Amino acid sequence: AMLRLRLLTWDVKDTLLRLRQPVGQSYAAEARAHGLQVQPEALGRSFREVYGAQSRRFPNYGRGQGLSSRQWWLDVVKQSFRLSGVQDEAALTKLAEKLYRDYCSSHNWELLPGAAETLSRCRQLGFSMGVVSNFDSRLEVILSQCNLRHHFEFVLTSEAAGFAKPDGRIFEQALRLGGARPEQAAHIGDDYSRDYRAARAAGMHSFLLRAAGQGEGPEVPPEHVLPTLSHLLARIEK
Repeated sequence: AMLRLRLLTWDVKDTLLRLRQPVGQSYAAEARAHGLQVQPEALGRSFREVYGAQSRRFPNYGRGQGLSSRQWWLDVVKQSFRLSGVQDEAALTKLAEKLYRDYCSSHNWELLPGAAETLSRCRQLGFSMGVVSNFDSRLEVILSQCNLRHHFEFVLTSEAAGFAKPDGRIFEQALRLGGARPEQAAHIGDDYSRDYRAARAAGMHSFLLRAAGQGEGPEVPPEHVLPTLSHLLARIEK
């Protein structure tokens, strides 16, 4: 059966863009530039622990609790370094602000295979496109720096929406922005519950980017699975 799609919405991290290197390595390199020796592996572990705790305590970048996402991130970076043994508060502040800025640039992000070609082809085919991402306000700049922003009519972050995936309300906002009914829209992402299942719960079509050998997650009909982004076109060609 032909899908009568008008709107495609896209997750970004690990769907279109991925980090060039693990967080621990980037943070450790920046620390070295400030004359501080910290082990990348220790920093990576600290970061995961701190990020998890901060996300539970202040969900969605503290959006509902009066925090700015910038402050949220500065706290995460400083706390990650503290947990890894760095005590110099002046250095921590400098490091946090530098890293907050650095993650806006294409220096830290790279395109996934097939991303640019697939987005260009989808636009040529006449689809409306938007981004639906659990991300902070830096996403617009990141997409511009990576030369992807022009593909999208809108970029909806969880920070701007006030809701994070899998909350269906972020998809409802996206459908309003894209001027489409749920059955005319498909979401593409790499996370089973936040992307695939959540979009389907909102009445949309959905495709799960799941590279071979990524481990077996929950059962998904094979025609909804994308081994690479380039597989999308065969699934949606008008």
